[in-house]
Amino acid sequence: MFFDGVEIVSAFLVLFAIIDVTGSVPIFLNLRSQNKTIHPEKAASYSLAILIGFLFVGEWILKLFQLDISAFAVAGAIVLLILSIEMIFGVEIFKNDSTNSDNSSTLFPVVFPLIAGPGSFTTLLSMRAEFHIINIIVAVFLNLVIVYLVLRYLDLVKKMLGESGAYILRKFFGVILMAISVKLLTSNLSVLIATVNGGAL
Repeated sequence: MFFDGVEIVSAFLVLFAIIDVTGSVPIFLNLRSQNKTIHPEKAASYSLAILIGFLFVGEWILKLFQLDISAFAVAGAIVLLILSIEMIFGVEIFKNDSTNSDNSSTLFPVVFPLIAGPGSFTTLLSMRAEFHIINIIVAVFLNLVIVYLVLRYLDLVKKMLGESGAYILRKFFGVILMAISVKLLTSNLSVLIATVNGGAL
């Protein structure tokens, strides 16, 4: 059996929780408040290409660079931690070095690490052992349709929230993002340290 509705729904729900595009709305609004551009079509298509590509060759790429998933997750967690500091304290840490005139933040940090990040990469690798690969691909595609819709109608979301609502949510989800990054960092850092110590023996 290839297409399995139960597998698709299960994989979809897991990825939806990990990607958490609705929870990232305040982050997107924060980027927009800094006059940075987000292209919904590019964000969805880039994320689809990266996630599907990582599904097939992710483990091989990490082995090629002699990295494991815990090291990758720690690096991604640090990036998320810095993003949360920006949101909470209203400082700018990531400077835009791009010569692109539209000041786009589509690829970074929207596509990586917010959508196609260490959490979704780790999840994809673990799901390969449980679900048929075609069902995982369908689940990824459905999630990215939602990502596109959220980014496409971000102005409508902002209008519904209002300036004060967006400010409150930005601070609140900044703390949530910090908590997620700390959890991701500590859980994978212990595994990474154990691996390094084990290799040193």
